[in-house]
Amino acid sequence: MGYKVAVIGATGNVGREMLDILQERGFPADEVVALASRRSQGTEVSYGDTTLKVKALDTYDFSDTDIALMSAGGSISKDWSPKIGAQGCVVIDNSSAFRYDPDVPLIVPEVNADAVDAFGKKNIIANPNCSTAQMLVALKPLHERAKIKRVVVSTYQSVSGAGKEGMDELFNQSRAVFVSDPIEAQKFTKRIAFNCIPHIDVFMDDGSTKEEWKMVAETKKMLDKSIKVTATAVRVPVFIGHAESINLEFHEELSADEAREILREAPGCLVVDKREDGGYVTPHECAGEDATYISRIREDPTVDFGLNIWVVSDNLRKGAALNAVQIAELLVNKGLISPKQAAA
Repeated sequence: MGYKVAVIGATGNVGREMLDILQERGFPADEVVALASRRSQGTEVSYGDTTLKVKALDTYDFSDTDIALMSAGGSISKDWSPKIGAQGCVVIDNSSAFRYDPDVPLIVPEVNADAVDAFGKKNIIANPNCSTAQMLVALKPLHERAKIKRVVVSTYQSVSGAGKEGMDELFNQSRAVFVSDPIEAQKFTKRIAFNCIPHIDVFMDDGSTKEEWKMVAETKKMLDKSIKVTATAVRVPVFIGHAESINLEFHEELSADEAREILREAPGCLVVDKREDGGYVTPHECAGEDATYISRIREDPTVDFGLNIWVVSDNLRKGAALNAVQIAELLVNKGLISPKQAAA
């Protein structure tokens, strides 16, 4: 007997990706239900070779559903996730609504899989921010070997991180440039076509943005609270795939060669690091891929025990949909949940 899985926000970029990944990875689901707002009711979405008709979230009964993959935004999650969890359905939430709740595990399976055991307090598990997820997949194996003291990270984040509206804005502005039409900025604070914007999410009192704060707080919650983290998050004119330049300072020596070998063996990591033209991975190449790619591994001579690395990943997959499905697989493989229909 397989599981019954609901995908909430099934018509969005991440929701559609969740449906694709559930099918690709052969998740043991006997039934998959696509949910969204009432205005999307009846819309058709693909699940493998089949087509699902979207049902309305606000009239759906979760009492016989085992897992809900939530990708409908923070406000909807705050309202619905506790209600769904109270019906005995485990919510894996892609928004930031519960990431910093001490009773909600924040999980990247390659980083802190054991923390998932505490999901039962609220029946909610949080997916981290997309930029944090890929960074920690690369940092965890290095931290286990030499203990990271400080992280300085600059991100180069694609417009898909801002949803379909972000992708549409980049497309429309790029076209407008070539035909000399007026360029309108609606989703982003400035023109994104052929430009970079050092501003993601709202500004905090200390001058950082909330996106940057998330990377700090989530690293401390998932990896090690003693690590010092400073981040600069930048939106770039790329459709899919986030890149990060990461400067690491360790408590003890770790050579670039040893780091390269550690990362080659680490789960979820793929090292492409040739010191030649094109011997590295860019966002274009990582789109549609599950791995977190690491390139440009080199020692930093400006600090004791320093390394620099370049990390790239598909933000819609490892940064969101794939990580959520991996958490669901973790629940199943650890025997933490059983299908309700089997119990009935």
